[in-house]
Amino acid sequence: MSKKAAEHHHKAAEHHENAARHHKEAAKHHESGKHETAGHHAHLARGHHEHAMHHASEAAKAHIEDHGKSMQANA
Repeated sequence: MSKKAAEHHHKAAEHHENAARHHKEAAKHHESGKHETAGHHAHLARGHHEHAMHHASEAAKAHIEDHGKSMQANA
C-alpha cells in the first residue's frame, strides 16, 4: 500500500473517532435536556464524518493509482 493511501486511511479513522466522540457528547447533552449543546455536538460529528469520507475516497483513489501502476509494470 502506498504511503499516501495509508495516510488517508489513518486520517479517516481519526475523523471517525472524533465523530463518535461528538455523538456520545450529543447523546449526553440530549439526555440532560441541553438540546442546543446536543445539536452543536451532532453538527460537529457530521463534519468529522464528512471529512472522514473525503479521506476514505482519497485512499481509494491512491489504491487505484497504485494498482494501475503495478498492472502496467507487469505488462
